[in-house]
Amino acid sequence: MTDVPYGRGGSPLQNLIVRGHTETKLTALRCVAEMDAGPVYLQRPLSLLGTAEEILIRAGHLIIDMIVTITAVEPMPRRQQGAPTVFERRKPTDGALDQARTISNAYDLIRMLDAEGYPHAFADVGPFRIEFSRATLRPDEVVADVRISLKDKT
Repeated sequence: MTDVPYGRGGSPLQNLIVRGHTETKLTALRCVAEMDAGPVYLQRPLSLLGTAEEILIRAGHLIIDMIVTITAVEPMPRRQQGAPTVFERRKPTDGALDQARTISNAYDLIRMLDAEGYPHAFADVGPFRIEFSRATLRPDEVVADVRISLKDKT
């Protein structure tokens, strides 16, 4: 989900959003021993606006189109150009809302984790964990759904 060699590695969607990107490239590449280092068959532009779920749905439609194109055209892969920028896989603790410094940062943190299988953005308050989803950005605030539970005792 990056314009490799920029963004090789883990959590590409979240790492792109954290870095302020609003667009990227969905890349079909050959798998090789080194992570995301293979030659590129095809790329398509991908908007990073909306929730993680919305972005993944758009990516899914593009992937289908890319598979059809690759099987029909059989493009020759091209080597990646430039020095790689490697993204580190984000951890669930990276979703703590207290690291946001602006309303826009808070919105991005919530939306980039708002898809099935991702741990939601959260704030720990006393014995409670407050998880956020379905965020909407307004001029001076973020409106979101919340789920409050007791923090794990682990």
